[in-house]
Amino acid sequence: MAITTYAELKTAIANWLNRDDLTSVIPDFISLAEADFNRKLRHYKMIERVDATLDSRYVQLPANWIETIRFGITSNPTFRLEIIGIEDMLQYREQNADTSGRPKYYCHVGESIEVFPTPDGEYSMQLTYYEQIPALSDSNTYNWLLQSDPDIYLYGALLQSAPYLLDDNRIPVWTTLYQNGLASLQKASDDTRFSGSGRRMRITSYS
Repeated sequence: MAITTYAELKTAIANWLNRDDLTSVIPDFISLAEADFNRKLRHYKMIERVDATLDSRYVQLPANWIETIRFGITSNPTFRLEIIGIEDMLQYREQNADTSGRPKYYCHVGESIEVFPTPDGEYSMQLTYYEQIPALSDSNTYNWLLQSDPDIYLYGALLQSAPYLLDDNRIPVWTTLYQNGLASLQKASDDTRFSGSGRRMRITSYS
């Protein structure tokens, strides 16, 4: 059967497990698989940008944030902030407690980004980041990953089912199928993202 929606995915999982008594827990298998997707996948379709005003020491991260790719000021002139560790940030603060100006550095603190120096005014900023894959549910019945690679969803959920069902013999099978699917998807994404970054032919002009 085709697997294009959340309902069809749940049915497929039940069929593959040959069980009709798992209706209440199959959504958990899917949610656990999605948590693993977000830990392991960095697909170009997960890249998102958000524009905002930077006018304080802290900036709240988006609710669907996973990992920062680039954080910069887009006010003229544009400037990419340099990421530093929390210890370095604390040292900057201790040595320059009252410093304000155009931010140059940032670090992640909890669910926020901290910048240094503290902005001395309003700056336009842009955060480029990897976002979470939209979770499937009865109200969100499909997403880009289910549409493009339903096998990854299926094998990921089946892998999560094995510990619950005490079916250790199936773990190597589901693991291999799942990991192969993830690796193939990630490679395809990397090939797409970096296809133009290799060597280029040098053209020599003659006069």
